[in-house]
Amino acid sequence: MKKLIIANWKMKLGFNESLVLAKKISNKLKSNKNNIVICPDYLSLVSIANILKNSKIVLGAQDSAIVDSGAYTGEVSPLNLKSIGVKYVILGHSERREHLHENSAIINDKIKAALKNKLIPVLCVGEKLIEREAGEAKLVISDQLRRGLNKVDLKNNNLVIAYEPIWAIGSGKAIAPLEAEEMHQFIKSQANKILKKIVPVLYGGSVDSKNISSFMSQKNIDGFLVGGASLKSDEFIKICLQ
Repeated sequence: MKKLIIANWKMKLGFNESLVLAKKISNKLKSNKNNIVICPDYLSLVSIANILKNSKIVLGAQDSAIVDSGAYTGEVSPLNLKSIGVKYVILGHSERREHLHENSAIINDKIKAALKNKLIPVLCVGEKLIEREAGEAKLVISDQLRRGLNKVDLKNNNLVIAYEPIWAIGSGKAIAPLEAEEMHQFIKSQANKILKKIVPVLYGGSVDSKNISSFMSQKNIDGFLVGGASLKSDEFIKICLQ
């Protein structure tokens, strides 16, 4: 079964660097073994949309606004993202929760706005190290799911959840595959109770070509949200071809 693999380039690359990387990946990655999404920064989206238009790679965005239009300085409309070919949008990433003070109410509104425009939200959830060590990981994630998915209707839409233990992001320390599998099973169960629908759950947090196979074999891990490893074309292609 194909996995969904999403590259999150964050704010790591310059404009020209983004275009060069997109070209390298699209030129080398001809296989459709897995479903691949690239999420560059906003500045690069239109140019990369043109680079990817004849490839099997799908375009994604790293965030979107709570409304289609209006006096929201600095925000980017989900309607406009849809118009340039964006299919997926990452919402509720831990970095936005922490640095930009996004709460679950805002994330919930963004999910609804994305779904209205037929974008596929990728809702990020995850616990901090202090919460994990206190045995509160499932409690924290259950709360994020309950609030983030409040009154979300998936009758004619799709949604993806990405589990990213915050302590593992960019640390080089991935969670043990069996622990990730247990958490993914829990997240699927909780999400199903809320949405009345089974949705894919991805793993993110220091994934690379060396450890990817151990996660690939887990039943409830449906794909990956890849950060640092997606910034190197050869490394990302190795991950995508697993």
